[in-house]
Amino acid sequence: MPIKTYRPTTKSLRGSSVVDYSELTRETPEKSLTKGKIGTGGRNNNGRITTRFRGSGNKRRYRMIDFRRSKDGIAATVKELEYDPNRSAFIALIVYADGEKSYILAPNGLKVGQTVISGDKGEIQAGNAFKLKNIPLGLQIHNIELVPGKGGILVRAAGQVAILRAKDGDYAQIKLPSGEVRKVNLECKATIGQVGNLDYMNASMGKAGKKRYRGFRPHVRGVAMNPIDHPMGGGEGRSSGGGHPVSPWGQLAKGKRTRHPKKPSTKFIVERRKK
Repeated sequence: MPIKTYRPTTKSLRGSSVVDYSELTRETPEKSLTKGKIGTGGRNNNGRITTRFRGSGNKRRYRMIDFRRSKDGIAATVKELEYDPNRSAFIALIVYADGEKSYILAPNGLKVGQTVISGDKGEIQAGNAFKLKNIPLGLQIHNIELVPGKGGILVRAAGQVAILRAKDGDYAQIKLPSGEVRKVNLECKATIGQVGNLDYMNASMGKAGKKRYRGFRPHVRGVAMNPIDHPMGGGEGRSSGGGHPVSPWGQLAKGKRTRHPKKPSTKFIVERRKK
């Protein structure tokens, strides 16, 4: 979808741009596939802040997305393309031949009226979901499972795409958007195509208030704090920190690898994203 700009009648409109939603066909979600979503404000179940600079934001209803695509062998028709406030990608409302409705991530090029299917057999086209063992090499895929039957957790953001590079024994080698090459079990499912809404990253908010609507509060720099509040705080006059950038708890913030060297899933990584 193209990026839409406005005539600069206000200061905020001068710098703002939005994704053109003209291809979306419905404004209100399917009520049976939504539920309430409670904002955490960055706090855990003890009320302590675990993620700083979060809070407020517009109220949202959660759309229940079918990441499993477990209804195999039954064709479904795409009825609507919709906006989802909980993710950067667009979603598609599909209706199966038996009447059941479901939401899926809308891949690039998916149209209303198109038929999608999941299972072992079907046409290789955007929106169809198959096990990795049934997908030809070199294809673009998204919504990839790591555990068979658990549902896709990789490559779900707007515009993201992975490439199926090779198959070796019980595993497939997939190049992820980060550049990492990872082994995934051939029994895991993935969806054909690239996630839609490719221009999402090119849109500009234009004003600070738009960030607040999304639940982000102002981020305070460590060097602007006092020494008691942050390791990089304090100093006479303006200071650049006086040392390497660190988190409020002293963890190096730039350059140091934070992945545990003995993490069990390391054996599935063929190439790291950072060479």
